Amino acid sequence: MFVFIYLALTIGFIIFATAKYNIHPFLTLIAASLAMGLMGGLDTETIIKSLSEGFGNTLKSIGIVIACGSIIGAYLERTGSAKSIAESLLNLTGKEKSPLAMNLTGFLVSIPVFCDSGYVILSTLNKAINRKTGISLAVLGTSLAAGLYATHVFVPPTPGPLAAASILGADIGLVLVFGFMIAVPVSLIGWFWAIYYCSRFSINTESHDEHVWEENTQSPNILTALLPIVIPILLITLKSFIDHPSIMLENYYLERLITFFGHPIIAILSGVFIAMVSAQNYSTEQHFAWVSDGLKAAGTIILITGAGGAFGNILRATSLGDFISQQLIGYEIGVLLPFIIAAFLKTAQGSSTVSIITTAAMIAPLLDALGLSSEMGKVLAVLSIGAGAMTVSHLNDSYFWVVSQFSSMNTGTALRCHTVATLFQGLTAVVLIQVVSIFLL
Repeated sequence: MFVFIYLALTIGFIIFATAKYNIHPFLTLIAASLAMGLMGGLDTETIIKSLSEGFGNTLKSIGIVIACGSIIGAYLERTGSAKSIAESLLNLTGKEKSPLAMNLTGFLVSIPVFCDSGYVILSTLNKAINRKTGISLAVLGTSLAAGLYATHVFVPPTPGPLAAASILGADIGLVLVFGFMIAVPVSLIGWFWAIYYCSRFSINTESHDEHVWEENTQSPNILTALLPIVIPILLITLKSFIDHPSIMLENYYLERLITFFGHPIIAILSGVFIAMVSAQNYSTEQHFAWVSDGLKAAGTIILITGAGGAFGNILRATSLGDFISQQLIGYEIGVLLPFIIAAFLKTAQGSSTVSIITTAAMIAPLLDALGLSSEMGKVLAVLSIGAGAMTVSHLNDSYFWVVSQFSSMNTGTALRCHTVATLFQGLTAVVLIQVVSIFLL
């Protein structure tokens, strides 16, 4: 029980230090990780190992993606491509509906692409739309993040729901269909929160390069502008498609080629080279300056994201997960139990994927006792776990820091906008799943 108290104190310290005293989130998260490890009874060797591994493992999966995404963003901004895409999107949806357009774009992109990678890729569009319309980045960022998050936890072939379906023996096709149906209103709840609450926070892009847009009176055409964004997404989608167990490619070399270029790191690196080729009319000095600017912008984000991963890993090393499972596993409350366990694990340790897989392993032997052993019962168990695994994204979640940093939100604003949005999304999802279970179980 003391671990819960220590966790509350640690989270309170992070909020207080970053919001009240404006201490940099990187230092605050590292200090909080060390304090949580000591209070949680971990020995010093385990603390240092968990801290280092959490930091390294997080950046192993997302560090290069953030760096390359930031470079693509710099190119899109300096060449006028972002302006061109923003204008086309606004012409299609109108100024007032641009947050909804970004929400739906994120919803579709995150089916094959991890939500943090998708956010990095699409955040440049948010900034361009902010410049064109004046709609706050808090609104656009929260709306985009909610769309990406909805399909990330519900719709295969995202690894979390795919793994849960495998562990519980659920039909992947049914998980995909019902997951998609649940994800649509869940995504829209996030958009609703963004436009009706987050609009009170006025956050605008710091445009130190506004003169570049003025000089580039001829922006690239929409196809050229979209290529650095669309090609990486298509490559990752193609890899997800051939990774599906039902898909077998006879050509071994083609499969290896798709697997290589479809990896998020290679796919987004391809986007960097496409952006460079598209800007071949500019001088080598400009190219060097843009890459440098992109890497400078990425540096802080990478460090904060890694520190968030370190904090989450320290929590995983404590007895928090065991305590939660022991307290809840005896309650036979049907489809709500997977949600509650996953929500506690997500809130405690930060990773949605870890929460999904861990909860699925706990729930698997209890399906009969919970009345979820039927084909539809297993599907609803997977979706209930997904709903819990998005409740909530906060300080120990690397996605929280990607969203806040790429949207220029301070910690307090991100907690009010993004974190509360994920709370409403998770609660909406579990209510919908409960309603479906009444009719189908």
